[in-house]
Amino acid sequence: MDEPSPDKPARSIAIRDRQMVCQIDKRLLRRTLTHYLRKELELNSYELCFHLVDAKEMAEVNWKFLQHEGSTDVITFDHMDAVDGKNLFGEIFICMADAVSQARQFKTNWQSELTRYAVHGILHLCGHDDVDAADRKRMKREENRGLRKLGEEFNLARLSCQNE
Repeated sequence: MDEPSPDKPARSIAIRDRQMVCQIDKRLLRRTLTHYLRKELELNSYELCFHLVDAKEMAEVNWKFLQHEGSTDVITFDHMDAVDGKNLFGEIFICMADAVSQARQFKTNWQSELTRYAVHGILHLCGHDDVDAADRKRMKREENRGLRKLGEEFNLARLSCQNE
């Protein structure tokens, strides 16, 4: 991916699905995320790659880049030199096994968890942080708002290619 320039804004979302946990409607996911980026966040340009992975690959990414053991739900890599709030360039890794597990735990569905993780990663790229309690609370509020708005606009349950 080439870094976007002011004279040539990029608007692309790539989805790389390397997991076997859920069958995902990638076209609907791309439409949902495009709506969030353009309509809700009003971004000028973005070039994002979402990697939908299994727990083993997520654990490998987590160890290789963060030196943390085990899988996690979402990891974001920002490829911009500086956060400017209107241009995003990065990669977001989402563990679908964690989405399924946490959906059961929080009594929701994996489609909403997938969307939540994508929004969470995008918010990180926009400069949000969740290290301390106050920042985490602000970020969670924005994440919930984004998920609610997307749920009003799209039937997130249809992110599943089949009934599961």
